[in-house]
This record gives sequence, structure tokens and C-alpha cells, in this order.
Amino acid sequence: MSEVKENTVAAPLQLTPGAITALKKIMQDQNVPEDYGLRVGVKGGGCSGFSYILGFDAIKEGDQQYEIDGLNVVMSKAHGIYLLGMEIDYVDGLNNRGFTFNNPNAKDTCGCGTSFSA
Repeated sequence: MSEVKENTVAAPLQLTPGAITALKKIMQDQNVPEDYGLRVGVKGGGCSGFSYILGFDAIKEGDQQYEIDGLNVVMSKAHGIYLLGMEIDYVDGLNNRGFTFNNPNAKDTCGCGTSFSA
């Protein structure tokens, strides 16, 4: 009997094609271990109350796992309420370069775009 993974539900967030491309390039350039996933989450702090967590990390007990376009995404179950419906994009323009977070749950955001209140 084959093992069934818990990640059979749809991911609560979206990654744009630009974000997927940038993240896969970072994984390759930084030699991120294959068993790591993209950790998306929130932490207290920032100018609006919460700031986003985005980085590669080992999977921890209690994490939820999702696959988005071949990329393993992990997050703490407790963070799902803050991230439901969020879209992560990568912008590579003359005036702005980096990841952007479009979070429909944010009641207020700051000018830096990486901090919000819920």
C-alpha cells in the first residue's frame, strides 16, 4: 500500500510564474538541499504588526506541505489564517526588484510591502 501525503488539499496561497522562476533559480544558485521547502509564514514585528517569512527551510513537525508548480511549499498550520488567498510575485523592474506580497487578509500595510496588520 502506498503512503498518502497530507498535502492533498489546495495550497492556501499562490505563486506567480515569475516567483516560481526566481525561487527555482535561487534554489539552484544557493545549492538548497532537495529535501528543503519554501517556508512561507508570518512573525510578529514590522511597522504594521506582522511581517512575512519567506525562505528555504527543513520541514518541521506540524508543518503543512503543498506542491505549487513543482516547488515544495511548507508553512506552520497556525499561519494559514493570515496567508489564505495571498499571492507572492517577483518583480524585476528598474525601480523595484524582489518579492511582493498581495494579501487579501491584510487590513493595513506599510510602505515597504513586507509588513501588515490583520
